[in-house]
Amino acid sequence: MSLSTRSTPETWSPIMIENVRPEIDGGRYPIKREVGDRLEVSADIFKEGHDILSAVLRYRMVQETTWHETAMSHVDNDRWAGHFDLQENTRYLYTIGAYANTFKSWCQEVSKKSEAGERIASELLEGRALVERTAARVAGSDKSRLEKYLNQWQTSDTQEAQLHVAFNEELGRLVEQCQERTAWTLFDRELVVIVDRIRARYGAWYEIFPRSQGTNPDRGSTLRECEQRLPAIKAMGFDVLYLTPIHPIGRTNRKGKNNSLTPTPTDPGSPYAIGNEHGGHDAVEPSLGTIDDFDRFEKAVRAQGMELAMDFAINCSPDHPYVTQHPEWFAHRPDGTIKYAENPPKKYQDIYNVDFYCKDWSGLWNEMKRVILFWAGHGVKIFRVDNPHTKPVPFWEWLIREVQAQHPDTVFLSEAFTRPKQMKVLAKAGFTQSYTYFTWRNFKQELTDYLLELSRSEMKEYFRPNFFTNTPDILPEILQHGGRPAFKFRLVLAATLSPSYGIYSGYELCENRALPGKEEYLDSEKYEFKVWDWDRPGNLNEYVTTINRIRRENPALHELENVEFYESNNEHVLFYARHTVDRRNILLIAVNLNPFHTQDAQLHIPIESFGIKPGEVYQMHNLLTDQRDLVIGEQYPVRLDPQEEPAAIYALRRWTHREQDFDYFL
Repeated sequence: MSLSTRSTPETWSPIMIENVRPEIDGGRYPIKREVGDRLEVSADIFKEGHDILSAVLRYRMVQETTWHETAMSHVDNDRWAGHFDLQENTRYLYTIGAYANTFKSWCQEVSKKSEAGERIASELLEGRALVERTAARVAGSDKSRLEKYLNQWQTSDTQEAQLHVAFNEELGRLVEQCQERTAWTLFDRELVVIVDRIRARYGAWYEIFPRSQGTNPDRGSTLRECEQRLPAIKAMGFDVLYLTPIHPIGRTNRKGKNNSLTPTPTDPGSPYAIGNEHGGHDAVEPSLGTIDDFDRFEKAVRAQGMELAMDFAINCSPDHPYVTQHPEWFAHRPDGTIKYAENPPKKYQDIYNVDFYCKDWSGLWNEMKRVILFWAGHGVKIFRVDNPHTKPVPFWEWLIREVQAQHPDTVFLSEAFTRPKQMKVLAKAGFTQSYTYFTWRNFKQELTDYLLELSRSEMKEYFRPNFFTNTPDILPEILQHGGRPAFKFRLVLAATLSPSYGIYSGYELCENRALPGKEEYLDSEKYEFKVWDWDRPGNLNEYVTTINRIRRENPALHELENVEFYESNNEHVLFYARHTVDRRNILLIAVNLNPFHTQDAQLHIPIESFGIKPGEVYQMHNLLTDQRDLVIGEQYPVRLDPQEEPAAIYALRRWTHREQDFDYFL
């Protein structure tokens, strides 16, 4: 390159700012946090030579036009760190700036020379000139104070007296705040953090088919009848009531019982085959009620202290209004027909897929946004999205950003049981929460490895898990064959390993009848309505209530990254802890992963990490049984009988001599 074509010093970035954390894919995607969090940001910052550097963390909400700044601190080996508090449910931008701190560099130089006994008369003149230039840049009280120090400096008649003024702590602070930022360099990207409300991280979900909440065996229940179930659901301690689709159901190729192609006239069809002459995605199935009934139901859910979540399934029955009003939104075969949906060997003869790559893709995308905003206008701020991995990632990135620009409190749950990279990119693109592989993780090492991946790897910056124990599509084999003990310990795992978890109704009844050789429910609610005995013998209603109460009362269970796995000498016993940062709330959880046999294990408790000295007494309080033990040392024996209690949730408490009682760390 010739000299004449080189960039000029004014365009250089003389300070290196590298390895910024957190940052996803070079800033391509945002990270995620919740309101009230503190965002810790770090970077490698360095420059040639011996200049002392200063760095600032810059941040602003997207709707702001000016940046806020907070100083970063040097950690070690050119690593710097800073933080700012996330106070609003919105998107923030953040970046890093750095500069050569000329006055600090001068102070370091003259200090070394003075200690070496060198003459520094010229250097003192340089230092005073730096302060003079700084004073010329400011006004008001800062200028007055700087001029006061300049006067003292000028009237000091010895080198020692001048140094005394130069090294004055207040003078240093004033110059630091007001001096010109030499070699000012900005990181070349503005990074994004999505700040969601707390429900994005923490909550207990309960999924229902609203048509199966009644008592009349001859028909499905209405939304008004469904209201009668709300107190019982709330009494179990759930935060989110999630409804499967409530829209009009198609008639063409309607499915019958157990997904048969020969329905009877009374079969209600699958609610995932959306649309008929009564409307589409912005309408209510007439057998459930009207939009006014929905509004009443949403208010009733809120009155119970819960929040409503809706299923957003971009499926169209052949009878959906879109098929005739917007045929261009569907891919047509050469004979003019539309191919029904398939996921071999599964066939969905009652569903058409829209074509996100059609010529009028923008019209289709905007219609999907309109549907979401329609329901947001009716109070819905949580959407469980059906099969998002079969739609373009750029669509979701655009849709979620557009919706949250108007309703930043909207939560999107990705129901994508697919390849790892596809699940991850959906979370990166904006999905607030994600379904996970927890449903199929059954053994000690695979559970440990999976939780460490979720909580320790880069995934923790963007992937919020929601551990569903089961879904209308998935009845895991462990539940099919493990009986009531499996339902209990899988509930404990889901509720204590992830701050967000969910169950599909019937779980509390230990419903485990499956189609032979499949993870599908026999007589699934997807194809018929049910009348359940919610108090049938063997139910887990009280157990679910207890688990949700423990979750609610223990903030250690409201976070993801605080999981620690500890040693147990039995491969069938998983032992782990969750604790708050201040260690005031410490839970130790032991789970028998074998639903068929009693397991004995020695648990190794790292007491010193909890501030307990060898020989010191502490208490293990089993929150499931209310049993309390006094313990000394690191070893604690457990026996977990799956027929009685396959898990133990211990609150670890230390003896506080001042209070003469067991309490959390004080």
